[in-house]
Amino acid sequence: MEEIGLTLGLTGGIATGKSTVSNMLRVRGAAIVDADRVAREVVEPGTEGSREVRKRFGDGVFHVDGKLDRKALREVIFRDPDAREDLNRILHPLIVRRMEEEVRRARKTDAERPVVLDVPLLIEENLLWMVDTVVLVYIPEPLQLKRLMEREGITTEEARRMIRAQMPIDEKKKFADVLIDNSGTLTETERQVDALWQTMVSKNGSGRL
Repeated sequence: MEEIGLTLGLTGGIATGKSTVSNMLRVRGAAIVDADRVAREVVEPGTEGSREVRKRFGDGVFHVDGKLDRKALREVIFRDPDAREDLNRILHPLIVRRMEEEVRRARKTDAERPVVLDVPLLIEENLLWMVDTVVLVYIPEPLQLKRLMEREGITTEEARRMIRAQMPIDEKKKFADVLIDNSGTLTETERQVDALWQTMVSKNGSGRL
């Protein structure tokens, strides 16, 4: 495997198993910066994100306790592309700033510990500059469709619509430095993660991880 940097960008498509691989790396000792978690945190009640979203979208996208009503917000941005752009304009800088803070904190705690940025839209949101190495969790699209239908209990057309809302998984391959093929068994995926991890450990030269 080629030389791997200490800051990995882990990405994939819906139902490809990115979260599974992220957890495998966490168990092995990586510091995980989870973009989905960060995106939830930046709109918690009382935050700048919450205030800005309320200013733009109104009280209708919030519950009475002040928490964001994600279902209501999804319905708004699904109907209105301009609303989606506005939401991204509000939240994107806040999410990136928080992720940068978490990376700095991890580096301060242990400069040699690998950091994994778990970001579903790493490529689409032009965040490649944040990482040394792009790791793509990959399965062929027909298998992606099948797993998504089984996981969500939805029709073929519904699953296709969800997949089409993202960059095609085969298109993402062009941006990847490392592929984790998750189309086989968990044991086969574990072997690939082990190989990636050993490369990361040898990169830091400490052998402590």
